[in-house]
Amino acid sequence: MATFGSKPKEKGVFLRKCIDFVFGFENKKGEILDSWIVFADSFSFPPQEFYAAIEKEMTARKIPGMEISQQDFSQGGLLSDKRIYLRLFRERLALYTCAAPFGTGYFFSFRAIYVPALVRLWHILALFLLFGVFGSLLVKLLGLTLAVVAFVAFLFAVAAVFRNATAAGVGDLDTVLLKIPIVSTFYENWFREDTFYRVDTRSLYLQTLPEIVRKLADDITAAKGAKLLPQNGRLPVLGELGKARPSIQPQQ
Repeated sequence: MATFGSKPKEKGVFLRKCIDFVFGFENKKGEILDSWIVFADSFSFPPQEFYAAIEKEMTARKIPGMEISQQDFSQGGLLSDKRIYLRLFRERLALYTCAAPFGTGYFFSFRAIYVPALVRLWHILALFLLFGVFGSLLVKLLGLTLAVVAFVAFLFAVAAVFRNATAAGVGDLDTVLLKIPIVSTFYENWFREDTFYRVDTRSLYLQTLPEIVRKLADDITAAKGAKLLPQNGRLPVLGELGKARPSIQPQQ
């Protein structure tokens, strides 16, 4: 049964989506798929050494398509201090881990966030501008009739390339398309198939990497005689407080 006040909330969500579509420049919001946090009392460790250990382990495993980088996030407002997070990014899955002191203790946190490829109004306008310039050149070179035929053939050819970019023998083309601004958004959102293999590797990625990060945290604290508490800690759901800032800033 619908609760009182649910309709205004739905209208607000729809309005926000419309505003994001028209005025949004890059996609900053993502869905948190998993998260956890563990704490060690009376413990200290350089965060960069923890991040270096993760990078070394991931590099040795040669996980395909994964990009490793460090990203600064504000601890509070715009002018507050920054906290460095390590980001493991693959196919719109951003895995963030943080190692930092908290009072006399120390915590390790982890978040798995999915950031979909969302087509914005400016993407469509940029695409129309590109097609307009290309169409004008065709008209000058071929005349109106042949230009229309050539332009339609070009659209079908582009669509065919996008639909078959992940086929055997052209795997590199898929990687190239994902790195082209604007083109990558349309390719992922409208053409890129979510195959069984992609779903399987995505699931493996989400299951394996958090365990690797957690084990490294366990090993580092155990080596210094400390213990992580709680062993099954999950980041709490904070209701509207937790939803107030659910955004991250992945590379577009």
